Amino acid sequence: MATPWRIAVVGGGIAGLAAAVQLRDHAPDGTEVTVYERSGALGGKLHTGELAGGPVEFGAEAFLMRDASGGESAVVSLIRRLGLADDIVHPTVGQAALLAGGELHPVPRGTLVGVPGDLAAVATVARPTAEADVDTGRPLLAPGADVTVGELVRGRLGDEVVDRLVDPMLGGVYAGRADNLSLAATMPALARQARVEHTLVGAVRAAQAAAPRAPGTPFFGTLAGGLSTLVEAAAAASGATIQRNATVRALTPAETGWRLTIGPNGDADHVQADAVVLAVPASPAARLLDDVAPAAAENIGDLAYASVALVTLALPEATLPALSGFLVSTGEGLVMKASTFFTTKWGHLRRPDGLALVRASVGRFGDEAQLQRPDADLVATTHRELSTVLGDALPTPVATHVQRWGGSLPQYAPGHLDRVASARAVLRAERPTLALAGAGYDGVGIPVCVRSGMAAADEIITALKGSGE
Repeated sequence: MATPWRIAVVGGGIAGLAAAVQLRDHAPDGTEVTVYERSGALGGKLHTGELAGGPVEFGAEAFLMRDASGGESAVVSLIRRLGLADDIVHPTVGQAALLAGGELHPVPRGTLVGVPGDLAAVATVARPTAEADVDTGRPLLAPGADVTVGELVRGRLGDEVVDRLVDPMLGGVYAGRADNLSLAATMPALARQARVEHTLVGAVRAAQAAAPRAPGTPFFGTLAGGLSTLVEAAAAASGATIQRNATVRALTPAETGWRLTIGPNGDADHVQADAVVLAVPASPAARLLDDVAPAAAENIGDLAYASVALVTLALPEATLPALSGFLVSTGEGLVMKASTFFTTKWGHLRRPDGLALVRASVGRFGDEAQLQRPDADLVATTHRELSTVLGDALPTPVATHVQRWGGSLPQYAPGHLDRVASARAVLRAERPTLALAGAGYDGVGIPVCVRSGMAAADEIITALKGSGE
């Protein structure tokens, strides 16, 4: 039996790094953890860069401060563990807008990812069909049932609520469409209440009541030094050996665990591990599992992903509205689907030279043609569309950056959670020293990925202790 444990974490995004920290904290002393990252950089979609001499996020920009129960989110707990709590900052401007009918409207308060619990509150943006949301004497969803968000909301509150409220919010998070995305995977709190409540408005209100937020409590946070500081601190605290540019190409059962094949074909290395955390997207995970756990691979292998491009402009002496940014409703005819006014939203990013940093997001699932445009074309289109939306010609940018994230956002079809649960059940029964972690399985967002990585590490620890390794 191998002592100390040797554990491989495949994937150096935040889920994999959270798993490595959890192993460092809870595995027996002497445990050897190695993180294998196929690219040259850790952090995945957490990537702080520089534009016009100042910091800017080229990936995720913020995290939720609270979890679904109202407690501290997993990433905030990790940040405290890493000694970075004093670096947490919050938006100084929290009001966002919706572009609907060619005009910017304040995002209505009190919705659940755009689904209203108070129909009057959204009347300036959409006209709900309240007469369709009737009590039929039974819950909206049967136990264990799952539908697309669009199917439920269109049937109960009408097309405008979906197109003008729900779709832009889901598009901002998932780069997907309400008519394709699983309710249970993208809006779990609403799905739980829909299995109890008889109306959609009632289900929204019940979900909101189950996770109350104290007035004035910050909803979002980020780190003053940029989210890459979280990545660096997690990597250091984990004590793991970090292997960059190291693609794991195969997993083979070995006498005491696993044999990993790493590196280019024809010149690969082989290493041994007692257990493996697969913190990679569903498709590469399925390829690695295909021979050793085919039923698990089948359950996760068909998950689709959307690609996006983030276009950031540094604008001199730009006059921007007092908004954190805006979302674009369906049918507005724009290439971009959202925009964030970084230097308005985040006070710590404001610059003494008055330069404004504005980012736009381009690309939705099924609309990848827009992403084939050259960088210069995306920059010019973004600048033109922003000028049109704001009603004034913006100044010529002094610097620009286009970050392309190919295949980055999972598109959870109905039944996704059941398929993931089935895959994990197969692994626990047949391959307990393999565990899955990351957005492809448990949801997008930094807190969810951190929690997923930690849970995978806990499963590995339990499995190895149970096997007597």
